[in-house]
Amino acid sequence: MAAVRRMKLGSQGLEVSAQGLGCMGMSAFYGPPKPEEEMVALIHHAVNSGITFLDTSDVYGPHTNEILLSKALKDGVRGRIELATKFGIDFTDGKREIRGDPAYVRAACEGSLKRLGVGCIDLYYQHRVDTRVPIEITMRELKKLVEEGKIKYIGLSEASASTIRRAHAVHPITAVQLEWSLWSRDVEEDIVPTCRELGIGIVAYSPLGRGFFSLGPKLTEQLADNDFRKHLPRFQKENLEHNKKLFDRVNEIAAKKGCTPSQLALAWVHHQGDDVCPIPGTTKIANLNQNMGALSVKLTPEEMAELEFIASADGVKGDRYMSNFATYENSETPPLSSWKAE
Repeated sequence: MAAVRRMKLGSQGLEVSAQGLGCMGMSAFYGPPKPEEEMVALIHHAVNSGITFLDTSDVYGPHTNEILLSKALKDGVRGRIELATKFGIDFTDGKREIRGDPAYVRAACEGSLKRLGVGCIDLYYQHRVDTRVPIEITMRELKKLVEEGKIKYIGLSEASASTIRRAHAVHPITAVQLEWSLWSRDVEEDIVPTCRELGIGIVAYSPLGRGFFSLGPKLTEQLADNDFRKHLPRFQKENLEHNKKLFDRVNEIAAKKGCTPSQLALAWVHHQGDDVCPIPGTTKIANLNQNMGALSVKLTPEEMAELEFIASADGVKGDRYMSNFATYENSETPPLSSWKAE
């Protein structure tokens, strides 16, 4: 298999593998947690294959995914990887709260450092934006953590263009994590151009449409009862029938191309630019190897145009999330002048 190329993520100096590994599904949200030994072996296989950019969050579990990674990072592995984790979704007392207040930012960072067993986090994202706290306040605390050597680079996830601008004015943002795939293209209008204007790297999560571009509608038959995808609008029966057409077309083009539909969908994300790093998640070594194969799928301008045509706005039915979920669309924060420290 060809070597995984390296890329500069953002303009602050971070360098990562051109494809990362999303670790969430190993521990949370996509059915029951997977066997720890197998997941450690998978992470080691990824790193040995050149996939060195690992993505987790304190909310995956909560906490158990970071603890899993700490086990995988022993015996010299830490020095070979770029580690990204996130804060901002608090599940204390069993209720979900989004927090970006300074005391919480600091406590969350200390907690992640301890669970991961590391002295410094390479890339620390605000997972969701707290709309009660001016983004500048959250960023000031993150800036202090950089100055203290606890984190190297700052990222945002599911943030609007204006929030990104305000945050970047306090301290440079290295990367913005967003959902980008053949069935999630809304970010192309405003957020991607803003990142490019400011020299911010783009990390594409769920680049395979949460597994849809691997198996199509058949995926839903294999989901465990506690798999959160069962509740997503795009996987509901009335929308799935429509969305199957998109999968079928992708499948046809992939067959002509001599690759799998998931490799084609992933290659499309890779072809968005040298500043884009997709982080497909998997729990199987065979799927990881297949995802790496997408790096050598070359698409012509005609093939890109055809894929973009079939994946246009009316190509997909159903929202990305349930209506009560925080996304970049409801991520505006109050002005800095409104903040009164408690």
